[in-house]
Amino acid sequence: MNTFKENPSAPHWQGFSVDAVLHRGHTGMQDVLVFENSTFGRVLALDGMIQLTARDNHIYHEILTHVPLVLHGSAKRVLIVGGGDGGILREVLKHPVDEVRLVEIDPEVIVLSRRFFPELSCGAFDDPRANIVIDDAVSYIANCREEFDVLIIDSTDPIGPGAQLFSAEFYESCCERLSSSGLLAAQSGCAPYQTEQLKAVVSRLREAFGAAAAFVAPVPSYPGGMLPLVLAARSPSLLRLEQATLRQRFQPLRDKVRYYSPPIHEAAFTLAEAL
Repeated sequence: MNTFKENPSAPHWQGFSVDAVLHRGHTGMQDVLVFENSTFGRVLALDGMIQLTARDNHIYHEILTHVPLVLHGSAKRVLIVGGGDGGILREVLKHPVDEVRLVEIDPEVIVLSRRFFPELSCGAFDDPRANIVIDDAVSYIANCREEFDVLIIDSTDPIGPGAQLFSAEFYESCCERLSSSGLLAAQSGCAPYQTEQLKAVVSRLREAFGAAAAFVAPVPSYPGGMLPLVLAARSPSLLRLEQATLRQRFQPLRDKVRYYSPPIHEAAFTLAEAL
């Protein structure tokens, strides 16, 4: 039996049995592998790193999306960096937004995701509120002069095309694109193997925005099973909600999500404090 091995740190690796290879190739920017695994179903890997699986992608996509959007409460314009699989786009469109702009550097990721993981986007790419831009997000955001309410960075790890998306300069550009009450949410490696990366991201975002806080999601297919995420805003008050308000804003989502809920929202920040 073939095995896919992922090595997030020198003394540790995780492996997946490869029951069938559905696609293997190079997009022109990164290596891509789509395979079947008996536990996780279809799996997408880019440059040797697991990006998502059919079994547990909803956990990551839901919490990275709904934490900032529920906290904001009235977002109308959302910008997604990366996210070519369409999962974040799908979740954002569950809110009453006017426009969701997705900036993806590698168009082949969208093509392959629509082919092998159609349930991820679930028609989101064809929604009239979705605006897909194929471009380098670093230069796009640096040159953009429009304002957004929420910015979600659904990037790969800081290698290859995703490396620039973790820089202080990029975070400063992101802050300039957000309204005064805007929120940014981003993934930040894996816990507990990349704690220094998480600290660096929190520090850079806090310096760029003024306030930042880590939260986590249990995603079994990611190394260590615990994914650290970071939220940033211009004021610490924008990062928290009273329980009653959180529950009230959650009501329209209740029948549209599988993982996210007010208790999960609060626990995500509490668990991150132990990292």
